[in-house]
Amino acid sequence: MSADWLCRDCIAHGTSPVVPRRCPKCGSPRLRSHAELFALTTAHVDCDAFYASVEKRDDPSLRDKPLIIGGGVRGVVSTCCYIARQSGVRSAMPMFKALQLCPDAVVIKPNMAKYVAVSRQIRQHMDALTPLVEPLSLDEAFLDLAGTQALHKAPPALVLARFSKTIETELGVSISVGLSHNKFLAKIASDLDKPRGYAVIGAAETISFLAPKPISMIYGVGKVFAETLRKDGLVTIGQLQDEPPENLMRRYGETGARLARLSRGEDSRRISSDSEMKTISSETTFNTDISSLDALSTELLNVTERLSERLKAKNVVGDTVTLKLKSAGFRLRTRARHLMIPTQLANVIYENGLSLLQREVDGTAFRLIGIGVSGIDMADGSDPADLLEPAIARKAAAERAMDRVRTRFGREAVVRGKLYKHKPAPQPAEQDDQNEGKTR
Repeated sequence: MSADWLCRDCIAHGTSPVVPRRCPKCGSPRLRSHAELFALTTAHVDCDAFYASVEKRDDPSLRDKPLIIGGGVRGVVSTCCYIARQSGVRSAMPMFKALQLCPDAVVIKPNMAKYVAVSRQIRQHMDALTPLVEPLSLDEAFLDLAGTQALHKAPPALVLARFSKTIETELGVSISVGLSHNKFLAKIASDLDKPRGYAVIGAAETISFLAPKPISMIYGVGKVFAETLRKDGLVTIGQLQDEPPENLMRRYGETGARLARLSRGEDSRRISSDSEMKTISSETTFNTDISSLDALSTELLNVTERLSERLKAKNVVGDTVTLKLKSAGFRLRTRARHLMIPTQLANVIYENGLSLLQREVDGTAFRLIGIGVSGIDMADGSDPADLLEPAIARKAAAERAMDRVRTRFGREAVVRGKLYKHKPAPQPAEQDDQNEGKTR
């Protein structure tokens, strides 16, 4: 069977029964070949160690050194270069542990203004490829290139290879590309060949590709649920594929239904452009500035509950959580996290917002905190926030029970323990259905 191939260095391409080991034009070994290479149109683009890449670009003396971007000794790692990762350093790791693992690392505090500026430049290049760009954070996005071949006079695979080369040449940042036939698989593909990766998962190979992979590759299957599945004799995705969907549903409820779909690589979510992504958010300004994680997390829970109430009232869900912080000096920080499964539940939004908040608590005093969700869509009648972890499903059930009590007896009838002794916060300045809060 013939296969399509392209050279990622000189962008030469062709179709042949025997794929060359090196590019016949430039001699590069960086070839990518696949039987469906020129037919696939869904991509996930992810910058490689983005913050660290920008810093190394701007200071060539750092090129061959382990580099950590993060706070002080009591802070956490925002990101690190691949040299530091070889020592075991990872994002969100406490700084003291990172320095124990890699004592020779150079540590630089994040320069968000610089990273945002580079992100906007990358986004401009993305917008030139297709109107359907769905940003997930400063350094990653989904792209739908269906129907763009006539415009670019090239299939999406070549367009993405040119894009990758342009970003590295002009902006000095390397990226990894995942190309497939849906979002779930494109996201998986972009992680397969990092850094400077270009991986492809075709429709015909989806089942066989996923079969030997561990179930933990499916988003939402955490350590606890993975251990439950292991005890039930389910370790690989292929074992899920072999189980009749009704058996998985009987064992794990809606969670089982999602396992059945994702194990077969089924994902019907469409890529939404920026213009379609609206934000529903809630925020509050404090009477006095706050710097402690405990106090900030309490305020975060307060505004999250109000946000969740509005999402439920509108019967909508969102797939991206954005944290907003404003310092005493009026400097604004926004951090975002994409969710594979859209949600409207306060518990899910809060836990993701808290994870983002923990990285920002570095002694800075803040005067405002806000939380928002974007990628808004109508709730489909199923349980949109019943994620794959049973522990999360239990919390979701408890929250829905709490909502029923509040509907009948009022909002103050049930108060979360963390808020029970908390003084009432100022009425939050809420924002509704606005095209804002995006991370670029």
